[in-house]
Amino acid sequence: MDKKIIQELINRYVSVSFEVNKKAASLIKCQIGEDLTIDQHYILGYIQRSSECTSTELAEAFEVNKSAITAIINRLVERGIIQRTRDENDRRVVYLTLTEKGKELHHKTQEKVHLLVESFITQFDEKEITNFINTYEKLALILTNMKKAEVGE
Repeated sequence: MDKKIIQELINRYVSVSFEVNKKAASLIKCQIGEDLTIDQHYILGYIQRSSECTSTELAEAFEVNKSAITAIINRLVERGIIQRTRDENDRRVVYLTLTEKGKELHHKTQEKVHLLVESFITQFDEKEITNFINTYEKLALILTNMKKAEVGE
C-alpha cells in the first residue's frame, strides 16, 4: 500500500477512534448516571461474569496497577456493592463477589447501556453491523497479540 494512503488511513483511524471512544464514554456515563463510574460499571460486569475473582485478576484484565483496582474496590465495598471473602485454605487470597445490592445495580445500569447500544446499533443493517463487529474483534485480537509480544508471553 502507498505510504500516503497509509498515512491518511492512520489519521482517519486516530481521529474516529478518539471521537467514538469519547462520545461513547460520555453517553454511557449519562446512562449510568451518578450510580457508578464507567470503570466501576465494567468492573462489576467482570465480577458478575466470573462470579468471583481477585483484585490481581482484575488488575490484569483491565491492565492497570493493583493499587488502582484496590481504590475502586474499597469504594464499592464501602457502598455494599462488592464483598470480600478470604479463601479458607489460603488466607492471603481474597475473592471479590457482588452483593445482592451490587447485582441489582449492575443489572439496572447494564439494561441502560444495552438500550443505548441498541439505539445506535439498529441504525445499521445486519450485514453492516456483523462485518463491523467481526472487524472490531479482529482488531482486538491483533492488539492482544501485540500486547503479548510486548511483554514476552
